[in-house]
Amino acid sequence: MPTDMPNGPRSGASIAVRDLKVAYGGTRVLHGVSLDFEPGSFTALLGSSGCGKTTLLRALSGFVPVESGAILVGGQDVAPLPPEKRGMAMVFQSYALWPHMTVLQNMGYGLKLRGVPKAQIAAKVGALLAMLGLSGYEDRKVTALSGGQRQRVALGRALAIDPGILLLDEPLSNLDAKIRMVMRHEIRAIQQRLGLTAVHVTHDREEAMTMADRLVIMQAGRVAQVGTPEEVYDRPASAFVANFMGAENVLPLHVARAEGGASVIAGTAMARLAPEAAQALPAGEAVAYFRDDVARLDASDAAAGGDLLVPATIAARAYPGGVYRYRVEAAGRQITVDDADRHELGTTIGLRIPLQRLHIFPASEAGIAA
Repeated sequence: MPTDMPNGPRSGASIAVRDLKVAYGGTRVLHGVSLDFEPGSFTALLGSSGCGKTTLLRALSGFVPVESGAILVGGQDVAPLPPEKRGMAMVFQSYALWPHMTVLQNMGYGLKLRGVPKAQIAAKVGALLAMLGLSGYEDRKVTALSGGQRQRVALGRALAIDPGILLLDEPLSNLDAKIRMVMRHEIRAIQQRLGLTAVHVTHDREEAMTMADRLVIMQAGRVAQVGTPEEVYDRPASAFVANFMGAENVLPLHVARAEGGASVIAGTAMARLAPEAAQALPAGEAVAYFRDDVARLDASDAAAGGDLLVPATIAARAYPGGVYRYRVEAAGRQITVDDADRHELGTTIGLRIPLQRLHIFPASEAGIAA
């Protein structure tokens, strides 16, 4: 990235991870992970605590040693190299800024270590500050800045060394909600403007889906699914992914196949599917996952094509704003559902669920996430 900060994108580097294994003290954390990161892509690593997403990021950066496997950057295996030789820069959750240094000194620190003359450092940092909306802050101590400003300084320090790859370790988790929303868009815009290859670790699904063009869902040190936000959200590959991506309601089903299609049974409720719609469903015992906003409460007993109408009892009610949020008991499960109408506790009512909005998996697999 030249000092004058061109508007056109620069070429990010490709990353190819091959059969990567990492262990801490004899305990395996990554179990042969293989992934490809295209040049200029923005990938979010998502998963519950302990899934290995942060370990993978730190292995890429060189801060965690690799047990076996390869990390290919532009075709070269960088796994044996120290962090400063990998062409990557990391933005940390804690910002990791020097409190006794000014903004200029912090952002230019990596350039100083590389022997860049002071005048060039000042010019480069000035251009970065202009891009980050911090012009005139060169001589301020970072302790005098807000959280959002400190995060911009940390981002500028990473960008100052012209990395082809930008690694982001939950960089927004310490910011309040409003600033976090702003920084999501700013980081994404900068990544696109510079054409960097970005890998972002976060536990926030919304953050991942609004920033990244590709999601990697990790589970117990392995890759559970890779895809665009739309693919992972709308077509989860497993019960675990469906549950993790917000389909937290769980409903036991039985799928009975017949020549005329299939019947889907939940407790005393049943819906029929045509042959073409039934082809993708597992036969026998199954479990459906769905989100709170998929189902609705229906006081009528009229069945509708393609819907399950499950008898339910209202157990709890809250009003978070806009709609009521209910917990109902249906088919032996506690289900959360949003509904616009007010219903009294203890009321028997129908839980209407469109079959096409259910993520259905064999019961044997669903034990992972149920």
